Amino acid sequence: MRTPKDFSSGLDADVLLTHERFVAAMAERLGEMPLDTKERYFAVLSLLVAKLEDPSKNLAGILQEMVAEAAGIVMAELQK
Repeated sequence: MRTPKDFSSGLDADVLLTHERFVAAMAERLGEMPLDTKERYFAVLSLLVAKLEDPSKNLAGILQEMVAEAAGIVMAELQK
């Protein structure tokens, strides 16, 4: 019988695999991405990584902050 720890470990593996797919997909797109889009993407990604590196922040708080801080950047991209 699988335990909650087994499910957690399986989900950890799924998250890491999906992250690897994300990195590969973005690597493919960067070459064709316009410079202004790259700048906006980098701005959002940098904010997210800085927040994730702070061990005092929980994921719910990070998500709330990211929605507020990235809204302008996302809107600029959508209006392009």
